[in-house]
Amino acid sequence: MKNNIIAALLGGLCTTAVAAPFDVHKLTTLNKIHSAAVSSDGKTLVYGLKLVDEQRHAVSDLYQLDLTKEHAKAKKITSHKGTEHSVSFSKDNQAVYFISSRSGSAQVWKLPLTGGEAEQVTDFELPISGFKLDNSNDLMVVYTQTFPECDTAKCSKEKFATEEARKSDGREYTQLMARHWDTWDNHARNHLWLGKLNESGQYTQFNDITQGLDTHTPPLPFSGLEEVSFSKDSQYLVYTAKAPSKDQAWSTNYDLWQIELATGKTTNLTPANQAWDAHATFSSDGRHMAYLAMKKPGFEADRFRIMLRDLVTGQEREVAPLWDRSAHDLHFSQDGKTLYASTYDLGQVSIYSIDTNLGKVTELVDKGSNSIVAIAGDTLVYSHKALDKPADLYHLNLNSFATAQLTEANRDKLKNVEFGEYQQFTFKGWNDETVYGHWIKPVGYQEGQKYPIAYLVHGGPQGSFGNSFSGRWNAQLWAGQGYGVVMVDFHGSVGYGQEFTNSISQDWGGKPLVDLKKGMAAVTKQQPWLDKNNACALGGSYGGYMMNWIAGNWNTGFKCLINHAGLFDMRSFYYVTEELWFPEHEFGGPYHENKALYEKFNPINYVENWQTPMLVIHGEKDFRVPYGQGLAAFTYLQRNNIPSKLLMFPEENHWILNQENLIQWYDNVFDWMDTYTGKK
Repeated sequence: MKNNIIAALLGGLCTTAVAAPFDVHKLTTLNKIHSAAVSSDGKTLVYGLKLVDEQRHAVSDLYQLDLTKEHAKAKKITSHKGTEHSVSFSKDNQAVYFISSRSGSAQVWKLPLTGGEAEQVTDFELPISGFKLDNSNDLMVVYTQTFPECDTAKCSKEKFATEEARKSDGREYTQLMARHWDTWDNHARNHLWLGKLNESGQYTQFNDITQGLDTHTPPLPFSGLEEVSFSKDSQYLVYTAKAPSKDQAWSTNYDLWQIELATGKTTNLTPANQAWDAHATFSSDGRHMAYLAMKKPGFEADRFRIMLRDLVTGQEREVAPLWDRSAHDLHFSQDGKTLYASTYDLGQVSIYSIDTNLGKVTELVDKGSNSIVAIAGDTLVYSHKALDKPADLYHLNLNSFATAQLTEANRDKLKNVEFGEYQQFTFKGWNDETVYGHWIKPVGYQEGQKYPIAYLVHGGPQGSFGNSFSGRWNAQLWAGQGYGVVMVDFHGSVGYGQEFTNSISQDWGGKPLVDLKKGMAAVTKQQPWLDKNNACALGGSYGGYMMNWIAGNWNTGFKCLINHAGLFDMRSFYYVTEELWFPEHEFGGPYHENKALYEKFNPINYVENWQTPMLVIHGEKDFRVPYGQGLAAFTYLQRNNIPSKLLMFPEENHWILNQENLIQWYDNVFDWMDTYTGKK
């Protein structure tokens, strides 16, 4: 008997491990690639890799990979507590620069790739948020929080210390924005400081070249040094910023500004365009500047056109004006005849080449969600992820178009994980126009069974729940819990042409709701394993708004709803959000000028129809959709005896970023859905 037990145990050890569904623990312990850079000769890749253990403790180091050798293995080149980030190669490709706080403050360090220790090359009085080198490496621009009235870094450092020591805590403002995203304005601004290389290899004599500027560059809250570029001759620096004014909260008029570095003279390069200009980049010969430009003032989701300016003649034109996509990740080829960009496209984020003369657009990478890391010679390195793949780095040879995977950051962690099978589908939505979506089968799917539905509604509203892998709303987690997942890119989504994106504006509760209803009917007919009578819907931001809207306008469609950071009362929302350009565009002006439209699509006006159990989730540091919107929805639900629950996160913003909080988020979401779909 004993021998039989031992044999059975040994036999078990020899068998292949049973695949397990993807769950939130696996999500929060995935490794993550960041800060990738490619040498100018296209031969070397350096990237950061954050390794996370089962207790969610993380270490992050830099790795070097030889791109000239097939199946080369990456070599770890740093091993220091903390995170190195913002990697950049030296002009001779023999060293990399990066930001590290290993000396106690975020500063720039230089590491020779031929061997040796990293050396700190800045000793700036303020912590550095980002940096960029000119072609000669003689100049370095950094950005950091600075008080506009200060003309030295020491002055700003002293003012920060004074504010920290202040015994009162009242904040004083004379204009908007008093707060943005998740932070109250501290009256400091992102400014650009220019340093010069000395004979000792240090960057010193930093000078605030945007001194006195009462606006942010790079812009808040999400921009970085992709919005700052040296001209090829290092005579100028071009950056993106709004002009200082009192209309910051309701204007999207970002311009490109040029600083003549020798004199400090600043010139607005795009004064005629009252909409968004961004992301200036220069051809290698310095002859042309390409940048992105929207046409419609006040609209953050207008099409980013690719503009090309001849810096000798001053002539400017749009490249590929008939290409109905909004470009991102703009890069020149070495010869300046081609531009490369990524863009949302039919439920994917694809990479394209664009001929600058003829405007011919060619798709290079189609499926999944892809973003360009770098172009060097015939080498294109990009990040790729999909519904069943977290991000890894890939190489595309621009001559042969052969693709190779460069990293496998989570190979071991996911080798015994089973993801749900997924597929894109189409149906006739509003006005019988074609609408796209994705479905995912539950892990362990068995033919002939019906499965409850998790109906995910994306935010934005000009967004997409496409073929991508998310660290927050990860569709595979619902598949792992036994749900069939459905996601519809309703009218207003991006990647289907600008007219389709524009169609949601001033019609928030119209076309999208039609698409969601028709999408549910179509997908459950196409895929009869989906149980249309046993579904819960959930979404965040605009998706949360749609949960409130569904509660009043489709109140028999779902067994339960989950509303994360959803808009409940459009009147109060208008007066407490920070980026006023958003509601003013989406609803045709300020609330007091267009009350009728705000009230037409105001969920609070339909609460008498509410009956569906709802879980309400919000972050207290959410200044985009302030948490009073969630409290108000929960108050109505409770006062009217509708099954409901409130989950409030004191330290989270519009997103749930703390990984322990994310686990609590999913625990509550699954518990709520399991209760009302009968899985519990």
